[in-house]
Amino acid sequence: MAGLVNNLLVLCLVFQNICWGFRSPLSVFKRYKDTTRSLSSECLGSDRPVISLGLSDFALDIRMPGVTPKQSDTYLCMSVPLPVDNEAYVVDFKPHASMDTVHHMLLFGCNEPSSTESYWDCDEGTCKDKSNILYAWARNAPPTRLPKGVGFRVGGETGGRFFVLQVHYGDISAFRDKHKDCSGVTLHLTHQKQPLIAGMYLMMSVNTVIPPGEKVVDADIACHYKRFPMHLFAYRVHTHRLGKVVSGYRVRNGQWTLIGRQSPQLPQAFYPVEHPVDVSYDDILAARCVFSGEGRTTETHIGGTANDEMCNFYIMYYMEAKHAVSYMTCTQNANPEMFRSIPQEANIPIPVKSDMLKMTHGHHEDMKDTDKSSLLQQAEKEEEEILDQDFHIEEAVEWPGLDLKLGQVSGLALDAENNLVIFHRGDHVWDENSFDSRFVYQQRGLGPIEQNTILVLNPSNAKLLHALGKSLFYLPHGLSIDKNGNYWVTDVALHQVFKLGADDKEPLLILGVALQPGSDRNHFCQPTDVAVDPTTGSIYVSDGYCNSRIIQFSPNGLYVMQWGEETSSGTARPGQFHIPHSLALIPDFSQLCVADRENGRIQCFRLETGEFVREIKHKSFGRELFAVSYVSGGLLFAVNGKPYPEQAEPVQGFVMNFSTGEIIDTFIPLRKSFEMPHDVVASEDKTVFVGDVHARAVWKFASTEKMEHRSVKKAGIEVQEIKESETIVEARLKNNPESTDPLKKQEKQHLVQQTSTGVSFVLVTTLLVVPVVVLLAILVFIRWRKTTVYGADGEHKLDSNSGRILGRLRGKGGGGLNLGNFFASHKGYSRKGFDRLSTEGSDQEKDEDDGTDSEEECSAPPPPPAPSSS
Repeated sequence: MAGLVNNLLVLCLVFQNICWGFRSPLSVFKRYKDTTRSLSSECLGSDRPVISLGLSDFALDIRMPGVTPKQSDTYLCMSVPLPVDNEAYVVDFKPHASMDTVHHMLLFGCNEPSSTESYWDCDEGTCKDKSNILYAWARNAPPTRLPKGVGFRVGGETGGRFFVLQVHYGDISAFRDKHKDCSGVTLHLTHQKQPLIAGMYLMMSVNTVIPPGEKVVDADIACHYKRFPMHLFAYRVHTHRLGKVVSGYRVRNGQWTLIGRQSPQLPQAFYPVEHPVDVSYDDILAARCVFSGEGRTTETHIGGTANDEMCNFYIMYYMEAKHAVSYMTCTQNANPEMFRSIPQEANIPIPVKSDMLKMTHGHHEDMKDTDKSSLLQQAEKEEEEILDQDFHIEEAVEWPGLDLKLGQVSGLALDAENNLVIFHRGDHVWDENSFDSRFVYQQRGLGPIEQNTILVLNPSNAKLLHALGKSLFYLPHGLSIDKNGNYWVTDVALHQVFKLGADDKEPLLILGVALQPGSDRNHFCQPTDVAVDPTTGSIYVSDGYCNSRIIQFSPNGLYVMQWGEETSSGTARPGQFHIPHSLALIPDFSQLCVADRENGRIQCFRLETGEFVREIKHKSFGRELFAVSYVSGGLLFAVNGKPYPEQAEPVQGFVMNFSTGEIIDTFIPLRKSFEMPHDVVASEDKTVFVGDVHARAVWKFASTEKMEHRSVKKAGIEVQEIKESETIVEARLKNNPESTDPLKKQEKQHLVQQTSTGVSFVLVTTLLVVPVVVLLAILVFIRWRKTTVYGADGEHKLDSNSGRILGRLRGKGGGGLNLGNFFASHKGYSRKGFDRLSTEGSDQEKDEDDGTDSEEECSAPPPPPAPSSS
C-alpha cells in the first residue's frame, strides 16, 4: 500500500505540473499578444492577434493599428511577426475593409520589414529583403474560397518571418471625421499537411498594339500545357481603361471549355470557376482580351503606365503536393489559327454602368482628374508588384560547367535550341600592354588565338556540342546570335565586327578595318557588342571603349545612322555614354537597351530613330553596369561591377521588370564568387548564365520554379531565403543528414498546437484528479487507522518515503524524475516559445594597394578618370 501511495503522490505532482506546463503555451500567447503593438480601441478584435481554432488550426489577425491618412493616395504599412517556426498552410483569407476608405490591400511575407515602427509610409519600402505577395484585396472584392484540402504553403525553414500589410488609401474624403482605420485581413492557418497545393497560372499579352480609333482589337494568348494535371478553381482578369471583356478557355481536341469571362472594369477579384475545369498534359490554355481604341489619338501599347494597356488572365489552380508547381506563365500565341473557332461570347463586351465604373475604381464624384490619373497609376503599381515578385533566381549548383577550362570569358549567347554559346579569349589576355595611347593593338606578334574561341555547350550537362573560331580573333569581346543561327562577334584588338555561320570557317561578313581604330563610318574603336533585329535584319553595334556611340547598319552591312556622344562633366545626360558595353534588343517594344557601363545605368532607345526612351538606374548597381539581357515577356537581366573602395554595393546579378525598371530579384553564386561578371544571357524559362572575365568561369542560375527542393512556395509566390548568406547556410544545412534525436524533433512542434493540446490535458487532468483525490482521502483514512493501530513507526516510514519522492522530483538522488525532460518528451512541448522570426572597373583585377583599377583590359592610357575595360 505504501508503494501505491508513493506512486499516487508522484502522479498528483506530475498532473499538477502538467497543469503548470499547460500554462506555459498560453503565457507564450499572452507574451506574443503583449509584444504586439497596442492598437486603437476602435480596432475590434485587434487585442487577439493569435486565436486557437483547435488542435492544429489557428487564426492570425492582421490589422492596421488605428491610422488616419492625411492625404489621398497614401500607402501605409505595418508588420506582424509570424508566430510559427514550422511549415503551415494558409487555407482561408478574410478581409476587413471597405472600398469607402480603402482602395486596395496587399499582404507581403518577408524576413525583415522596412521599419520597426507601429506603422510607416510605404514609400520607405515594405521589406528590407525580397517581399512576396501573399494576398490582394481591392474594390470590395469577395473573399476567394479555397477547396477543401487546398492550401498555400508558408513558414518552415525557408519561409518569411514577418507579414507586412500594405493599405492604399485612395480618396481620404471618408476621413473628414478624423476616425481611425483598422482595415486588415484574418488568416486561417493549419499545421495539417494539405494534399493539394495552390498555385497561379498567368496568361499575359506582351506585344498587342491598339490603333487609335479602332473599334475592336483582339489580343490572343495560347500555350500548350506540358505538366502534371491541375484543377482550376478561380480566375481574375486585368486590363486598363480600353479593355471591354477578357475570356479564358481550355481547348481539348478542338473543344473550347470556358474557364471564366468578365469585364475588367468590374472589381478585379478572383471569381470562382463556375464549373471547375481540369487541365491535362497537351491541353491548350487560351485567352482573349477585347479592346477598343476609340477616343485615342495615338497607338496604345502594352506597358506599365495608365496610358498603356495590359491583357492579363490569371488562373488559380491546385495540384497534388508531390507534383505541385506554384507559378506558371504563358506570354505567346502558339496557334493563331485556332482563334477562328473561339466561342462568340468572347467577342461580346460586358456592359458596365457608369456608377458601377466609379465604384470599381474607388472614386467619389468630387475626385479631381489628377487624382484619378494618380490612382490609376497606383493601381498599376499594385498590379506590377503582383506580377513581378513571384520567383527567385539562384545557382544551379549541380551544373558542371563551372569546371570548364576557359580563357577570359567575354561573351555569352543562347542559340535557337537554347544551347549555351561561349566566346572566350583562350590563352590571350587583355592587360595594360595590349594597346598604345592611340588604341592600336601592340601584341600582334602573338598571332591570333589558336584555340577555338566559340564553344557550343549542352545547357544541362555542359557537354561540348560544337566549337569554332580557331585562328580568327585576337581579343574577343561581344557575342550575339541572329534568328538564322549566325554568330555575330566583336574583336577589340582588330576593331572589327564579324558574322559567322555555325559551320563556316570563314566570316560571312566583316565590318571595320583590321587593326585600325577610327571614328568614321567605316572604322570602329574597340567595339563591344552587336545585336541584330529579328524583324528587319538591321545590325546595331556598340562602339565602344574609345568611341561613345551606337551605329546602325543595314542587313548587308551598309551604314545607316548613328547616335550617342561622350559623357560630359557632371551628370550624364540621355544619349551620352561612358563605354556602351552591352546591347539588348527588346523586340516586344521595338527598343534597344544599352548597358552604359561607367555611368552605371541602362539606356533604352527606339530602334527606328535612335530616340532616347528611358533610363534605368538603381543605387544597388553601383558605379558600373556591365551587361544587360532581355527575355520575351518583360524581364530584364543585368550584372554590375565590383564596388569602388568607398562603396558598399556588392557585385551581383539583377532581375528587373522592363516596363517599370523595378528590381524584382538579385542573385550571386553559391560556388566561388563573382570577380568580374562580364556578360549575362537568359532564356524564357528564367535560366540565366553569367560569364566572368577574371574568374574565367560561367555560372548557371535557375528560377526556383525549376529547383523546388530548394524552396517552399505559396500561391504562386515563392517563399525564399533572400539574403545570400542565409541561402548559403540553407544549402549547407540541406547537405547535412536530418537529426534522428526524437527529443529534438518533438521540441520543434508548434506552440499553437501545444496550446490546443493543453486544452485536452486540462480536460483529462480534471477527469483524473477528481477520482484520485477521492482515492487519496480513502488511503489517508486507512493510513491513519494503521497508524493508530501500529504506532509511530509507520508514520516515520511514510515521512521517509515522502522525502525520497520529493527529492527525486527536485532532481536529487539517482534515478530521480526530471520534469524538464518529462515535458520535453511530450508532443507539442517547446522551450522556444514564440520567438520572433524574425566587375570591375575593367576586365582585370583592381589594385588592392591604392584602390584604383589596373589596366589589364584597358586601352592605354584612356583620358582621366580612367575607366577599366573588359
